[in-house]
Amino acid sequence: MTTATSLPLASRLGLLAALGSGALLGGALYFQYGMGLAPCEMCHWQRWPHMVAIAAGLLALASFAWPRLALVFALIAITALVVTSAIGVFHVGVEYHWWQGPQACSGNIPRGLSAEQLKKYLFGARMVRCDETVWSLWGLSMAGWNALLSAGLAFGLAASLARWSRLYVSRWNGAGT
Repeated sequence: MTTATSLPLASRLGLLAALGSGALLGGALYFQYGMGLAPCEMCHWQRWPHMVAIAAGLLALASFAWPRLALVFALIAITALVVTSAIGVFHVGVEYHWWQGPQACSGNIPRGLSAEQLKKYLFGARMVRCDETVWSLWGLSMAGWNALLSAGLAFGLAASLARWSRLYVSRWNGAGT
């Protein structure tokens, strides 16, 4: 029987990435379905990289017999965590009006529309705005928490991988002398 500690590091990191992204995505789904907080378009954007991180992390775990392949999948999972963190930072900036977000969920009504075009625009507009914070904890919105936690997880996984690679390279270089 294989235990988690007997797995190659890349497979263990993949498992951690999958569990971390799964927890963050599960939290988002809880807020959506359990608490009735509908996500905006940018909230959905942040979910896709979590799905990639979960899939890549599980593939890294499943690739334990091929450590190099597991490493590739672990790196993909870490990259996905960085991407969702970056989207979260962008979303926070939109919520705090530091910069403008996508027109579809945070923009103003376009000028110069005819009455018919305005009617179509208003009836086709999304109701959940990206530039409004619907929930926060300690002054940090869900997008902010996603950015912070995803970045922390990505940094932790990458730091573990960097420590391992330095150790591996030093052993490999020392073996030849």
